[in-house]
Amino acid sequence: MPQATPPLPGKREQTKLSNRQAILAAAREVFAALGYEAATVRDIIRRTRLAAGTFYNYFRSKEEVFAALADEGARRFGPILRSLRNEAPDFECFVRAAVNAYFQFLAAEHAAWTAQRPEGEPHPHVHRETPEMAAVFADVRDAVADEVVRGGAPAVDPDYLAAACIAIAREVGEKMLARRPVETERAAEFAVAMILSGLRGLPAAVR
Repeated sequence: MPQATPPLPGKREQTKLSNRQAILAAAREVFAALGYEAATVRDIIRRTRLAAGTFYNYFRSKEEVFAALADEGARRFGPILRSLRNEAPDFECFVRAAVNAYFQFLAAEHAAWTAQRPEGEPHPHVHRETPEMAAVFADVRDAVADEVVRGGAPAVDPDYLAAACIAIAREVGEKMLARRPVETERAAEFAVAMILSGLRGLPAAVR
């Protein structure tokens, strides 16, 4: 039996989605033109042509807008991570492929920002968790848990190991972006070695 076509969103929902996308599109342009530090909420509102009150129905600050933009980045990376998880023959291959893909993704995002930002403006980073970042964490945690069950990884706490993998990749990735040239392969090799050697060296008592 054919599936029913999902109903189209109503006019109110379409307006809300349109307003949110307009704010995010304007924020990208403002951050690129002025730099993240110099940009203000007023600059973003002016670019949208929406009322100030409309902006604050969606976001409370420019930090929240940037977090939403970062969330979109995590949303784009999520399918890449899941594909690598399905293709990897074992846990070590998954870690290597995922870290390499993440650093290449970071470098591409950084290059796009560098091409637009004002001279000398550092690339801003989001340090709090967004919903899509939480989804990426869940994918990594589930991959760890599956490998533990299959015997492909030591019996460790999947939450702790996922957090450690992501923290190492994130911190090494930020240092990678700050250096010239941006060396994705060298950074990935270092991060993978830290993750895998640390995993092998875990005492059984803390696994």
